[in-house]
Amino acid sequence: MNFLTPVIALQNEACACKGTFNMRFVCERKTNDAIVKMPYGRSMKYLLIMIFCLASFPAQARPVSYPGGWTVMLMNDTDTNSAHIHYTLDPKNSIGWRHQYLREESAHMDAIQHNHLLKRWNAPASQANAYIKSGVGIAYDDGQVEPVAFTGFAIDWEDRRYFTSYENHFFYAGDIDTYAHHEARIGIAPYVGDFGDLHTWVMIKADYDAGKDDSFSLTPLVRFFKGFDLLEAGYNLDDGVLLNYVRRF
Repeated sequence: MNFLTPVIALQNEACACKGTFNMRFVCERKTNDAIVKMPYGRSMKYLLIMIFCLASFPAQARPVSYPGGWTVMLMNDTDTNSAHIHYTLDPKNSIGWRHQYLREESAHMDAIQHNHLLKRWNAPASQANAYIKSGVGIAYDDGQVEPVAFTGFAIDWEDRRYFTSYENHFFYAGDIDTYAHHEARIGIAPYVGDFGDLHTWVMIKADYDAGKDDSFSLTPLVRFFKGFDLLEAGYNLDDGVLLNYVRRF
């Protein structure tokens, strides 16, 4: 029996899975005549859970993946260009480095960022997640250097057809920049793909910058997800391009 068998059981058959950090993981696969117990070590448990989540709910680029996993996130929109690389320490925490270029201010930022999974709600056909994302570092512009601190709350809900999310970002960099940003998304999948297929989502993103430009904008976009790669492209209605890429290792 290969290691993907329990994943197939999770998706297509009645399967009761249970486990804790101090106990081995057991998946009871129900057949017509008996229940077959399949024990796995803790690292295998995390791998199976990760694969199941990616297969069932592929819409979200998550700030916490699976323990020992690396994620690279490249984000570009009308206001900023950023690169974020993080390492997942355990099922609830990841830590990494973030570089951001602030276009309007022509300033750069480097920071250590911590992502924390506050809560995950698993339902038979949907999932919701709540996160806190915070960091500290420095911002610099033509010889001027300022301390940086930021934090934000993010929440999302999705099933295999619909997606919605909201997040905020409160940013302080002294005299270089200070702002509060709010973002909301809704999306729909034109088709429901199987594990390993190319998944497509059509979304619209709403952004509101408070205390900076006090501006509101909309960005229609399309998201593609396959395996461990996610790509999204869109065009802001205020004349700007969005292009994001996420890769998990």
